[in-house]
Amino acid sequence: MIIGTAGHIDHGKTTLTRALTGVDTDRLKEEKARGISIELGYAYTALTEHDTLGVIDVPGHEKFIRTMAAGVTGIDAALLVVAADDGIMPQTLEHLAILRLLGVKRGAVALTKIDRADAAQIARIEADIAALLAPTDFAGAPVFHTNATEADDAGVQALRAYLAQLAATLPASDERRLFRLGVDRVFTLSGQGTIVTGTALAGTVRVGDTVTLAPGGQLARVRSIHAQNQAAQTGRAGQRLALNLGGVAREDIARGTWIVAPALAECSQRIDVELTLTPDCGITLKPWSPLHVHLGAAHHTANVVLLDGEALAPGHTGRVQLVLDAPVHAVPGDRFVIRNAQATATVGGGVVLDPFGPARKRRSSARVDWLDALADFIDQGDTAALLARSALGLRVSALVRLSQLPAALIAAPPGAINVALAGGDALLIGAADVQALEERVLAALAQFHERAPDDAGPELWRLKRIVSPEMEERLWSRLVDALLAAGRIVRRGRSLHLPRHSVELGAEEQALVAPLLVSLLAGRYDPPWVRDLVREHAMPEAEVRRLLRKLARSGEISQVVPDLFYHPQPLAELAQLLVTLPQVQAASFRDATGLGRKRSIQILEFFNRVGYTRRVGNIHMVRPDTAWS
Repeated sequence: MIIGTAGHIDHGKTTLTRALTGVDTDRLKEEKARGISIELGYAYTALTEHDTLGVIDVPGHEKFIRTMAAGVTGIDAALLVVAADDGIMPQTLEHLAILRLLGVKRGAVALTKIDRADAAQIARIEADIAALLAPTDFAGAPVFHTNATEADDAGVQALRAYLAQLAATLPASDERRLFRLGVDRVFTLSGQGTIVTGTALAGTVRVGDTVTLAPGGQLARVRSIHAQNQAAQTGRAGQRLALNLGGVAREDIARGTWIVAPALAECSQRIDVELTLTPDCGITLKPWSPLHVHLGAAHHTANVVLLDGEALAPGHTGRVQLVLDAPVHAVPGDRFVIRNAQATATVGGGVVLDPFGPARKRRSSARVDWLDALADFIDQGDTAALLARSALGLRVSALVRLSQLPAALIAAPPGAINVALAGGDALLIGAADVQALEERVLAALAQFHERAPDDAGPELWRLKRIVSPEMEERLWSRLVDALLAAGRIVRRGRSLHLPRHSVELGAEEQALVAPLLVSLLAGRYDPPWVRDLVREHAMPEAEVRRLLRKLARSGEISQVVPDLFYHPQPLAELAQLLVTLPQVQAASFRDATGLGRKRSIQILEFFNRVGYTRRVGNIHMVRPDTAWS
């Protein structure tokens, strides 16, 4: 069990920790000189044959609230320390508020220095403590009278016995989840290298495992582990761990860095959260209000984007997006604390809903539905709720990051369809959502035909942009293939259309275009322009242009640029040529075709436009699983 102390400066937290564990957690020279805790202190003691108590001794001075917030992240219970001679003080209140905001619900109260107060004063302070805790989850927590400077103090022994009982009642940690540890201390040891410490919030880590720094993305190997101050081969959720990491330098890691399984490494600078302001915070949040955010052991500045309403008043709860000064690692359900812009007071806290907030359409109805689903998921842990609100499906890798479960343990809900994606990922989507998307395709084609009755229909990827630019490409290909196989849509040349729609040239027009098609085919990769066809066939320019455009709309030829049309056969050869080139750039395509640079760029831009390729920098990449037909 990990327990964190909380309370005002000089109320005896460090002395009580030493009495419970025999360890002096004031390890810094400055701490000894000033008689206060500045950094986090750690102490361990055996409670029973099987249970070890880890105590995190946090500083009580208001200047070190950031350190206190880092220390209590991931604790199992809190030990609220109140001195009998002082009673409840400002940092008593602030520490208690932080504990509540971080979701700590178990604990006890140690009334210290009882040798400095008479019975009447002790009774008054006990009444004050009872009143303070009454509206909280700590209501009814036992109060232990202690004099930690006295050897074998009865109150300290009673407190220790209570903590042993509390440890026996803690629920088992979920070790199925992927590993996460928030670093609250990093240092080097001669001959060993980089050491990080923190509380494991989820999962299991073993000697030899590869882990990732988040943010940063550097990979590291776990050389050795100390769990609860004992050498171990394995570290588990709920334990205080010290990890010896190979492959990374001390300078790569700071307090607030996360050590995570590689599948959880992705970070974001925007997180959507449910935020509660304390009633006495003294501030009202408006768009772009600045705040200090304490998430895990990390400290960041952030600006607020309101997701509902125009302001958030003291004592109220609302959804906001925190736009942070740097990317952070988080998962749904993580709790955090906020302080005001001056970092002088704790003003609220909340829970992370979506650790990957969008930069646009933050308040759309789809986003509201998604955040509702995430709130349900945090409460119930059911991935089906997330899938039900994802009209375009969810990547398994995204579900891994949201649930912290390895991909092998993510079961597809009944009726869900699994679509294999590039890179070994997969997309899960409900059958009803697939049916709804098919209807969207048919509706989009119907509207297209109504607007452009003389056009055969859009190309495959142009239609995707009309229906859903965000849809996964392989899901799109699967949808279209299913609709084609069922005869619900028809392909003609490069165009897709509804079965009842057609753009046909009359017999007289067919006779006129026949020699034009022969000339286009003969021109192969460098076909004649409209003006050249006019001279060759002695036809009016406007008529040639009209006929070729109508032929292009029918899907039988393609217009690469105005007045330049390609026959489908050489265009298919050029499309196949792209697949054979190791890297498609304007220069390499020019050399392979014998065309000029300008024409090569025109053709490559055409392939991009119709969705056969996509441009990444100066490279034109053929889309996976995309065939030219």
